[in-house]
Amino acid sequence: MNRLDWNALDKQGQRAALSRPAQSRAESLRSGVEQIVARVRADGDVALRELTATLDRCVLHAIEVTEKEWREAEQRLAPELKAAIEEAASRIDAFHRAAAPQPVSLDTAPGVRVQRMLRPVHRVGLYVPAGSAPLPSTALMLGVPARIAGCAEVVLCSPARADGRCDDAVLYAARVTGVHRVFKLGGAQAIAAMAYGTDSVPKCDKLFGPGNAWVTEAKLQVSSDPEGAAIDMPAGPSEVLVIADANANAAFVAADLLSQAEHGPDSQVILLSPSSSMLDAVEAEVNAQCAALPRAGIAEQALSQSRLIAVSSLAQAVEVSNRYAPEHLILQVDEPRALLDAIQSAGSVFLGAWTPESVGDYCSGSNHVLPTYGYARSYSGVSVASFQKQITVQELSPEGLRAIGPCTATLAAAEQLEAHRRAVTLRLAALEDAA
Repeated sequence: MNRLDWNALDKQGQRAALSRPAQSRAESLRSGVEQIVARVRADGDVALRELTATLDRCVLHAIEVTEKEWREAEQRLAPELKAAIEEAASRIDAFHRAAAPQPVSLDTAPGVRVQRMLRPVHRVGLYVPAGSAPLPSTALMLGVPARIAGCAEVVLCSPARADGRCDDAVLYAARVTGVHRVFKLGGAQAIAAMAYGTDSVPKCDKLFGPGNAWVTEAKLQVSSDPEGAAIDMPAGPSEVLVIADANANAAFVAADLLSQAEHGPDSQVILLSPSSSMLDAVEAEVNAQCAALPRAGIAEQALSQSRLIAVSSLAQAVEVSNRYAPEHLILQVDEPRALLDAIQSAGSVFLGAWTPESVGDYCSGSNHVLPTYGYARSYSGVSVASFQKQITVQELSPEGLRAIGPCTATLAAAEQLEAHRRAVTLRLAALEDAA
C-alpha cells in the first residue's frame, strides 16, 4: 500500500490520492463495451454464445437455467449453506420491509386531496457477478427487495463456469427469493441482453447489481440510450475507506481492508488515521494477513493501488472521506457515533470495532449493492424503493378549486402560460355562474 501524508500533498496530489484505478481505463472500457453491446443488439443469442465462449471460456448449450438444473443445484448444496442463505434472507427481508416506502394520502387544503401510489417496476433484470468468486449474497440483496416490491417478472444473469453451470449457491439464493428465470450470462454482454432483449432473454425495464468496470460501463451506456434500460446506480469494483484512531485494533483494521481487497484486482482500500503508529501497525498486519489468504494474489494487486493516508485529526479524516465518497465506510474509533452526523457521502457505514464490513455484505439486513466510484455523493444503495415507481394523484372538489385556483392562475400568468391560467379561470367562472 502507498503511504501518503494528506497535508503534505498539493491539490493535484490530493486528487491523485483519491483517484480510482478503473478510471484510468475509461476510454478503452467505453470502446470495448460499445462493441460488445452492438454485437448483442445485432446478433442476439448468437453473439451471446460467441462472447461467452471467448470471454468466459464456456460453451453454452442452453442460455437459460432449466428446472432440472435448479433441482440438482439445490440437491448438491450443503444443508448448512442452505440454512445460512435462508437465515440471511429473513434478516434482509425484515429490514427492507420496515424501510420500504408507504403510500401517502393528504389533504393539502380543504377539498384538495394529493396521494402517492406505489407501483412495482414490471420486469427487472438482476446481475450477480461470479467471475473470480460466486456471490449468492448479491442474489439475496437484489431478489428480496424485488419480491417485496412485487415485480411481476424477475430475471437474473450470472456467468456460467467452465462446465456450463451457474453456481449452485447463486441458484439456491435466487430460488429462495422468488427469482423467476436465470440465464448463464456474465459481463457487458449480460447487461446488453437484459437491456435490449434477445430471443432467449426478455427485455427488462430496469437493471440492478454490481460488477467489474466492464459491467458498470455497460450499465451506464444502456441507461443513456432511450431504447435501453434504466439502472439502479453505477456499482462497480468494491471499495472501502477506514477511519481509525490511535486506539483501534490494527488486526481488525487490516482484516477489513483485506476483505475488500480480495474482491478483485480493481478493488481499492484506503485507511485514514491521525496516528502514525496506527498506520505502521496496520501496514504490518496487512502484509502478514495477506500472505495467508487463498486469494493473496488478487488482494496484492488491489493493494498496489490502495493508500495509507496520514491526516491531522479525525475531523479531517471525515472531510477526506466525504470527498472520496466511499462505497463502504468503517469508523474504527472510540466514539464512532460522534462522527456520524458529519458523514455526508457514503454507501454504507459500519460503526466500531465489532462491526466488520462483512456482516453488511451478507446478513445484517442492510443492502450491499452500493454506489462506487464516488457516486455515493448522489446515489443511495439498493432498497425496495429502487424497484418501485411512485405515482402521484390529485383530486379537487369545487371547494378545493376555489381554494387553490387563484394561486395557480397567478403563477401561470407569471410564467406567461395563458392556457394554463385559463384552464383554471374557466372552471372558476363556471362555478361562479352555477352559484
